[in-house]
Amino acid sequence: MNEFPISVEAARALYEGADTAHRFDHVLRVLALAERIARAEEADLAVVRTAALLHDIERGRHPEDHHLRGAERARQLLEGQPVPFVDAVAQAIAAHRFRAGPAPATIEAQCLFDADKLDAIGAIGVARAFAYGGKHGQRLWAPLASIDPDGPEPPPSEYTPVHEFVRKLARLRDRLYTSTAREIAAERHAFMLAFYQRLEAEVEGRA
Repeated sequence: MNEFPISVEAARALYEGADTAHRFDHVLRVLALAERIARAEEADLAVVRTAALLHDIERGRHPEDHHLRGAERARQLLEGQPVPFVDAVAQAIAAHRFRAGPAPATIEAQCLFDADKLDAIGAIGVARAFAYGGKHGQRLWAPLASIDPDGPEPPPSEYTPVHEFVRKLARLRDRLYTSTAREIAAERHAFMLAFYQRLEAEVEGRA
């Protein structure tokens, strides 16, 4: 097996046409985090690196089940590599979503899951939420206290980046698997919370 069977440049070509929040710069950030976590957690770096580079290859075409379709496409791209390696990469890709299973059962899958979630919080998480909201015509703000984190999702016309924070992003810190990722998440979560509280204060003229 080639130690790293997919190069960064080869992976880059697979992401043409991706949306703003999931363009290849997202993949590169996830890759850097995943490798950092994998080294600290003593995971298989080749598996984690390959899975990170390929984890969103089907997102643009199949957003709802891109994790499963991406796992299958990864198997095709890795044809000729050892079966256990291909299986490990595919399992990690299939298990990287927050809103859909399967859960990440291996340390390599957990490294990818955690890295992908870390890229959704902190300063970069705020930037991604507003980039997505701008593309979809969302309003900038809704009162924090008005959002039920467990209630029905509001229609797209009422959804804001603040909804995304309350309903998903604020929960990510507690969904991480590795101790390394949880340490990174603590500061990112605190920054994000402070931002949304400050945003509300400015909107209401209190700051």
